[in-house]
This record gives sequence, C-alpha cells and structure tokens, in this order.
Amino acid sequence: MADSRAERAKLHQGQLDLGSAPASITESSRDASKASAEGRVVRVLPDVAAIDRTFDYVVPETWKKDGRAERLAVGSRVRIVLQGRRVGGWVVEDRVEPPEGVALRPLAHLSGIGPSAELIDLARWAAHRWAGPVAGFLTTASPPTMVDALPPTSSSKTALLPSAWSLNDKRYDEAVTPDPAGRPAVVRLPPGADPVPLVLAAARRGDALVLVPTTERAERIARRLRRAGVTVSSMPRDWAQAATGGVVVGSRAAAWAPVGDLRSVVVLDEHDESYREERSPTWNARDVVVERARRAGAACVLVSPVPSLEALIAAGVEPTDRRIVAPSRSEERAGWPVVDIVDRRLDDPVRSGLFSPAIVDMLRGEFGDPVVCVLNRKGRSKLLACESCGELARCDRHGSILVLEQARTSEQTASPGVGGLDEWMRCPVDDDRRPVVCDACGTTRFRNLRAGVNRVREELEALAGRSVIDVTADTPITDLAGPDTPALFVGTEAVLHRLERRVAHVIFLEFDQELLALRQRAAQQALALLARAARLLGS
Repeated sequence: MADSRAERAKLHQGQLDLGSAPASITESSRDASKASAEGRVVRVLPDVAAIDRTFDYVVPETWKKDGRAERLAVGSRVRIVLQGRRVGGWVVEDRVEPPEGVALRPLAHLSGIGPSAELIDLARWAAHRWAGPVAGFLTTASPPTMVDALPPTSSSKTALLPSAWSLNDKRYDEAVTPDPAGRPAVVRLPPGADPVPLVLAAARRGDALVLVPTTERAERIARRLRRAGVTVSSMPRDWAQAATGGVVVGSRAAAWAPVGDLRSVVVLDEHDESYREERSPTWNARDVVVERARRAGAACVLVSPVPSLEALIAAGVEPTDRRIVAPSRSEERAGWPVVDIVDRRLDDPVRSGLFSPAIVDMLRGEFGDPVVCVLNRKGRSKLLACESCGELARCDRHGSILVLEQARTSEQTASPGVGGLDEWMRCPVDDDRRPVVCDACGTTRFRNLRAGVNRVREELEALAGRSVIDVTADTPITDLAGPDTPALFVGTEAVLHRLERRVAHVIFLEFDQELLALRQRAAQQALALLARAARLLGS
C-alpha cells in the first residue's frame, strides 16, 4: 500500500491510475520526465469551475517543428488532459521549473490567443478582492471566439483628430493626465452634457478604454468616435482589433478587454449599477479598471452627474485632496432640467390616489408630449382601503395586508368588456380567500392605495382619455418608436432605459418610495433615477 501511495505521488494529477502503474505506463512516465527536464514547461490554469489551481505541462517536440511553440506564450488558450478528459485552460506561466520526480503530460492542443500577462495578474487580484475563481475572470477576459493571430496594427493614430473636434477645455486635459499617486479623477458631468469631448481628450493621449453602462449607448458613442476619425474597437465583437490599439468601447465586460498600450481609462456613469456583475463573484467593472489603470500608470477618469461614494474616496481620502473636475455653477445648472416637487402632505391619501390635480393637465398632453410616468411597482395592487371608512383590508387571523385577485369567468370571455370579473381578497400567509367586503362598515368598494403599473395604466387611460403603454424590461424597443405609438407611457424604471427618444415630461408618481426604501444606497439610487430621467428630457 505504501508503494502505491508513493507511486501516485510521483504521477501528474491528470493520471487516472489509482494503484501500481503497469510497466508500460511507468516507462512512458520516465520518458516524459526525462523529456520535461530538457524541454519547455508551462504552467496551465484549467477552465474547470471546481479546480482553482495550476498544473505543469511540457510543450511537445512537434510544436517546435510546425511553429506552434513560437506562438505559445503567457495567456495562450490551450487544451490539456486532466483526470482522463480534455479540458481548456490558459498558460499563466512559461518556462517554469517543475517539481522533481513528477511525470508531465504534453499539451494537447493550442487553441488560440488569450488575455495578456497583465490581465492574468489583474485576474488574480480580482479573485482575491471578490473571493472568486481566477478562471471566471479569465473567461471574461478571453475572446468570445478562438483567435489564432492578431490583425496588423492600424497605421492611423488616435491622437491625430480632425481640427473640428479640437478641445480648448483645460479641465478635460487635467482630468486625463495620469496622477503620480495612481488616483482616478472624478468628472461631475451633468446629464445634459455631451461626454464625447472628454473621450476625445483621452484619445489624444493614446490608446484608451471607455466603459459605458449599456451596449446600445456604447454603440452610439463608438459611431460618433469613428466619424471623428478615431480608430474604435467595439467589445466584444472587435476583441482582436482591440489588442492592436486605438480606442476600445464596451460595457461591463470591456473592463477586461485587451488594449494595445493603455494610456487612459474613461468610465461613463460610474454610479450605474449595471457595472456590477449580478452573479457571484459580484465584481464591479469600475473598481477593476481603477486598479488596472493604477498598475499601468494610465489616467483614469470616472464620469458621473451623481458620483458615488466609492468614486469620491478613490479620488482622495481627504475632501481637500480629491481630484474632482466640475463645471461652473451655470454650466451645471444648464445641464439639469427643472425639477418640480408636488407637495402632497395635505392631500387625502385615500381619496386622491396617485394622480395629483397638479399633473392631470400634463397627463392629458396639454403641456407637450410624450409624457412618461414612473412607478417602481409591478402587478396590479399591493394595498387596499375601504372607500367609505378608509379601513385597510387585513386578515383577521394574521393581520397581514390582503391582496386583491381577479379571475375572468366564461361570461367575460363570451362578452368582452361586460361584467364577468370574479374578485376576491387573499391572505398572503395561508392563501385563505375572503369576499371583497370591508370588516368595519360592510361596503364592497375599495380603493387601491398601492397600485402596480398594470392597474395604473388602466386608471391613466380613464383619467387622460387616451391610450397608454405600460413598459417593462421585456417590452421591445421597436414597440416604443413607431409612428402610431401613444404619447403616454407608464412603467417601472425600465421605461427610462427602454425609451430612445426625447420626451416632454417625466413624472415620478411616488418618489418617496425611492427615497425611503430599505436599501443601503436608496438616496444615491433615487438621485441616479433623476439623472436618467434628465437624459430623456435633454438639456
């Protein structure tokens, strides 16, 4: 038994033999060990979720003859034999000294080019920072398809921009200048301001990486930069071209994009939550590029109308030492729309509902169209109160708020629009049903105090006297831009992201629920919603 354990200790982990090795395997292992002593050995990280360690492999002699050995480098994607099956992996170290007495297997296949050595080191840092596997970050940093070779470097230089795009704002030049201490600069750009001049200022200094919250907006900025004569690579489609230089534009995953000679990084709307990965590990693209720029000695610019606390701290711990670039007071006010606050503290919450008399004429289009209403509540109803006495509908046994439910009967199906709606109230604790009757006064009429967007759409149509579209995250953008599209929209905050045209008014029907939400960043997220709404209105 001791001999078997000793034999297994000398075998590569990819070996399947659990007992004494047959003579043929033992001899081949000795030959492989002898070859590894004289050959080139690389360290490979397998692309296997359950394995977060590296293994040594020898470069086959045949690769030296056909040129594959010359193309093999740190970051190359390869195929290896591990535990009896072929899996992918990345070369993370080259020309290493393997442990003595270990029989190495040869590399099985050279798949293509992968992340650079700098990105591999950054992936190790991110894995420690967010407690995740290194392979997960390297997958994000790798091209979506196999790349055998990089295209030739473009002869055009991003620093040679047309004179029409020349910049005279010294504040932008100051922001894109690298900080000796490696701190990023925070640019407080109002939502109505154009960020492209700042991106062009970064492009003047050389290869740049630009992060944008959404792919749609990234494509729009990329098109504008191309019209300005800048060499632009859109991620992830242009992964190979991005590695040759120019300006790289993309969303969250572009934080791991290859850049020829990184000189500057620009993060637009750094406060946006889309920069954070939803799956574990929940890494943030903003934090990744801040560290990446610091390691490369490049300038890092965090742009936002409402800078996050993390961005301000990264720019300098002491407020007096922070690298903050802000426009003048008049410029910043011009970049924000007028915000009217409707004080409803004296309104009757039961009888007035969601729609204040101050916004009725606006909903009817008398002050311009389109009009967007925002309510971050899905469904139909969340809170019912008696229209007569104002008593809340509660469960007798549990005291929980009852939920109104509806079901269409066969009569309703046979005669659309004529009665036939069967309604009841349900306890969310035990699903017990009860009639729609007030326990206090016996009336059968209730008011919906917390209506969802589906119910609000019906009430809006009755109040405004025109068609209303309810917008969710699943609503196609094509349904919102046609010539016959109604001019009144209602939805969750998704409506602020789905609409791609200017609007006349944005109405937050219940902004208190954003400010008073039981979330750590409720106030910051509420202000970010205002900034997003301001973009729909324009400056």
